[in-house]
Amino acid sequence: MPRLSDLPTRKVVKAFERDGWVLRQGGKHMVMTKAGCKARLVIPRHRTVKQGLLVRQIRNAGLTVDEFLDLYNQ
Repeated sequence: MPRLSDLPTRKVVKAFERDGWVLRQGGKHMVMTKAGCKARLVIPRHRTVKQGLLVRQIRNAGLTVDEFLDLYNQ
């Protein structure tokens, strides 16, 4: 598994959107949902997403780190 580091929040959200997740506006957090998926992705409105949170959200989305990085680098 490739090693992740803290990534810019905007690019992380765009990567999840490429996988079909839809951003629902929230207050201090961004909530993303996907049709047919019970999970929600909750991402704080910070400059970067920390590595630990990012790994949890990737798993919640049903992706592997490699799949996420492919979406991120598109």
